[in-house]
Amino acid sequence: MNFVELYESLNTTEKNEFARIANKLLSITLLTKAKEDNKKDYYFILSHKQLFSEYFSYINWEVEINEDYGVIHLNNLSNINRLNLNLNESILLLLLRQIYQEKLKEISMAQNVLINIEELKVRYDCLKIRNRQLDKTTLRNVIRLFKRFNIVEPLDSDYALGDTRLIIYPTILMVIKVDDIMKISEKLESYRLGGEEDEETDEA
Repeated sequence: MNFVELYESLNTTEKNEFARIANKLLSITLLTKAKEDNKKDYYFILSHKQLFSEYFSYINWEVEINEDYGVIHLNNLSNINRLNLNLNESILLLLLRQIYQEKLKEISMAQNVLINIEELKVRYDCLKIRNRQLDKTTLRNVIRLFKRFNIVEPLDSDYALGDTRLIIYPTILMVIKVDDIMKISEKLESYRLGGEEDEETDEA
């Protein structure tokens, strides 16, 4: 069946759900069943895989579904509409991915990882980027950004306090698809060696 046939087979409620979830995917690109407010949308897409795939293929997007991770990722095949990350955002994203990779020895791939912000700060400070520590405002802004894209979820009100608990969702595995933790370490080392540069951006 093509998209029109699939769409017309939906009832009115399902059509409204499709429109809402399709727009949500375009906005944040990542969903995880591990997050309560994503779960219903995750399973709706799972039940209508072909519908979403056909729809997004018209505009050159791919719906990646990894049921092992419990994650859905909307990927642009033209490598456009990507989020530009500044230096601190790129480093913190890599550190979160590194931590998640290390914790995979203790959990299954579809599980969340729980850390304290202090662990993230210590790892950042050890890199000695620009010979300064990570300030609280920058940290709050980065956590807020990653929260928006369903990568992390702070469990306490002040994102920057050392004892703030932070969930890392398995969506991080789709954002940075690196199986070898050494590759992440090498990338972090390259940031450390180039840490005196005024600005650096990556795409994610």
